[in-house]
Amino acid sequence: MRISSKTDTAVRACVELAARHEAGTPYIKATTVAEAQELSLSFVLVLLNELKQAGLVESRRGSDGGYRLAASPDRIVVADVVRAIDGPLANVAGSHVEDVAYGGAAGSVRDLWVALRASIRTVLDEVTLHDLAAGTMPPDVAALIDDEDAWRTRPNGRRVGAGIGRTPPRPSVPGEAS
Repeated sequence: MRISSKTDTAVRACVELAARHEAGTPYIKATTVAEAQELSLSFVLVLLNELKQAGLVESRRGSDGGYRLAASPDRIVVADVVRAIDGPLANVAGSHVEDVAYGGAAGSVRDLWVALRASIRTVLDEVTLHDLAAGTMPPDVAALIDDEDAWRTRPNGRRVGAGIGRTPPRPSVPGEAS
């Protein structure tokens, strides 16, 4: 799964808002969010506006104004933020995964994409902004994090057998010099 810079930044901004909410701060200036996360103020403002349009963030003008979450951090899941910024959790060329259809041997590929979306949901629909601000995770998500294999990058895919992904050695031809 590719996590866009916009989504990463929006989640980080929301976690800052959640942490301030938990501390009892009513509204937070965008500059405070940007500085806390070492982000561009203009980028943060664009994202806060998108989150506001999605109903996740509220704003107020004035010297005591700023931004705050529109609901308690324990009621907003990370998937809400992702959907607000990037749309559906999984799609194929802009189509919902359940709406694609393939013929021939690839007919089951749609089922794969549906399963992938369900898997993504098991994390993003469970973790709240409160969880992230508190530095805690639901038990099922914590179990995934505790699996040491989760921390290994597979840059060339999973190797099933020796030599997968490599050019096979050329077979020797009798009488040819090695």
